[in-house]
Amino acid sequence: MLAPIVQESTPAIIARKLHEAIANGSFPPGSQLTESGLAADLGVSRGPLREAMQRLTAEGLLVSHRNRGLFVVSMDDDDIRDMYIARTAVERAAIEQVISADDPESVAALNDAVAMMRECVDDPNGEAMAEADMRFHQRLVEAAGSQRLSRLHETIRVETRMCLRAMRGTYASGKERIDEHQALVDAIAAGDPQAADVLMIEHMRDGLHRLIGDAVGGQEGSGSTAEIAL
Repeated sequence: MLAPIVQESTPAIIARKLHEAIANGSFPPGSQLTESGLAADLGVSRGPLREAMQRLTAEGLLVSHRNRGLFVVSMDDDDIRDMYIARTAVERAAIEQVISADDPESVAALNDAVAMMRECVDDPNGEAMAEADMRFHQRLVEAAGSQRLSRLHETIRVETRMCLRAMRGTYASGKERIDEHQALVDAIAAGDPQAADVLMIEHMRDGLHRLIGDAVGGQEGSGSTAEIAL
């Protein structure tokens, strides 16, 4: 039997477009979003637009400043640490599920994602490399086969992309960036949960260090006014 076609509501479509615009830097952190401007740009009425913006506010991507309006969230050091806590928890759980399932197709999909990164080896800080990096982690969570893990990962997807964009310029070698991901795939393929878990923790710590110089997620730099400005 054929599955029914699920049609997105107008607010859902608008919310998705706003997600994409924030993720790709079209609306950078701290920028103001106005209903009148967005309604004109998108060709929609203010009702569904307002509902979409409320969704993004609930997700923490937009913040309301009294008497000023809605703004794209700016992530300070503590926000970035908190996002990495959530991201690390989700992806460690995903690795455990992928190894337990022992599905060769999942390993192949991850190897394909690394191959896409290899195509960008000469530009380790480029947009294409950042997108390939994001695709690898998305495939990892999808391979876990858990709807709840996927939903959790989706809620931090835009913030993750914001962080990956902010990392641009921090990689001296494309090979180094690719090798980190390949090592994760190799540990998963070998069915070694302990090695894969250690590698994922180190990978996340490296990302955090590149963003705020906090390699162990401690209090160094706590209270800093530094923010992601893409």
